[in-house]
Amino acid sequence: MSATGRKPSPQASTARMVLDECMADGACVEAVIARLALRFETGIDAAELADVALGMYSADVRKRDRLERISELLRHRPDIFAMLRETGAAVRHERHEEETDAAVVRRLASGFDAAAAISLAASVQLSSLGDEENLAAATDEVVAWLAAQGFTGTDRDILDIGCGIGRFESALSSAAHRIVGIDISSKMISIARQRCASLRNVEVRPTSGLDLADFGNASFDCVLAVDSFPYLVLAGLAERYFKEIARVLKTSGMAALLNYSYRGSPALDRADVHRLAKVHGMQMVVNGEKPFRLWDGNAFLLAASDGTLRANNCSGVK
Repeated sequence: MSATGRKPSPQASTARMVLDECMADGACVEAVIARLALRFETGIDAAELADVALGMYSADVRKRDRLERISELLRHRPDIFAMLRETGAAVRHERHEEETDAAVVRRLASGFDAAAAISLAASVQLSSLGDEENLAAATDEVVAWLAAQGFTGTDRDILDIGCGIGRFESALSSAAHRIVGIDISSKMISIARQRCASLRNVEVRPTSGLDLADFGNASFDCVLAVDSFPYLVLAGLAERYFKEIARVLKTSGMAALLNYSYRGSPALDRADVHRLAKVHGMQMVVNGEKPFRLWDGNAFLLAASDGTLRANNCSGVK
């Protein structure tokens, strides 16, 4: 029986397995909650998940503390968990056999529109738990990492693929010459334009999601893609976008791909990114590392054809 005296559901054993996996890879409490919301859309409620977490005793004090915090959040804020479930369910991550690439993109665009209507913060980062302050802190952490890699600079033109609600446009505007954000979601584009209306060096525009045909060769110093490649992988467009990124990057340009897929196989992601980078004349600089504390994203950093890194590149690049 659970701590509440209820008979555990059939999902309880799976929940323990998922929690074990999350504990093993060091994901933060918020990321674990987000993963649970994606994994268990139905069949088990927040209270039972809280019981499962609390019942997973560990001699490791830090692990035990994380489990207790997960249990407390699930028990006392079931509304957050319900919102995350709804937001996550708005974007379907499976592809039907009969769907074309274009059809997948259209479906994803509609899903992102729906997710943004539920929660702006959660729609672009589920582990923000729908909290704007959490999202801002995680965004700032990514921006600091990009700066440490020599990605930013007031002479740089940056393309942001999958800009969402414009959070990186706002955060990077003072550290770039020009930023162009593109997205397939009309609702997110509308919100991003409102957020960035006062930023003269920021442009936000809709995109087909099929290519970067709107941009000329060698038109950007850097390309950023935060949580957009998983959907390109789903739509079968990852290789096309590698070719397009290589085309629009200037000589010595850089591309930061933060999360390549949601397949759950870091080794497979590293192999795919390494292969595609090599095919399209880019060098691997950071290979699927987890440099962030507030977000469980895997970071890939690529250098364009001549392999030259930025002058202010610092430690952390391997």
